[in-house]
Amino acid sequence: QVQLVESGGGLVQAGGSLRLSCAASGNIFKINDMGWYRQAPGKQRDVVAVITSSGSTNVADSVKGRFTISRDDAKNTVYLQMNSLKPEDTAVYYCNANIVHYTGRYYYSYDYWGQGTQVTVSS
Repeated sequence: QVQLVESGGGLVQAGGSLRLSCAASGNIFKINDMGWYRQAPGKQRDVVAVITSSGSTNVADSVKGRFTISRDDAKNTVYLQMNSLKPEDTAVYYCNANIVHYTGRYYYSYDYWGQGTQVTVSS
């Protein structure tokens, strides 16, 4: 029904920048919160940043001041601008979106995940 397609990951040196994108497509009535999560090897998946439909943002303390989340509702896309990258930012980054569907009779929402994109920061 819905696909989230991520792009922009890669290998970068410490201090460098990357911009992740995640585009949602399919049967979408509305998108509520959108966010980015990351999972390093052997660790749990943690939230990095979330943006609401009204544009309010919440960023993890570990990336505050370095990462910025934004969204373009016309394109159903969420972005993560990552600056001053550190080796500890190395992880698979996943986007998440809470998407509202309308069946013609009722509304319901569901959480979707992207496939993940690898970000590797070398020292």
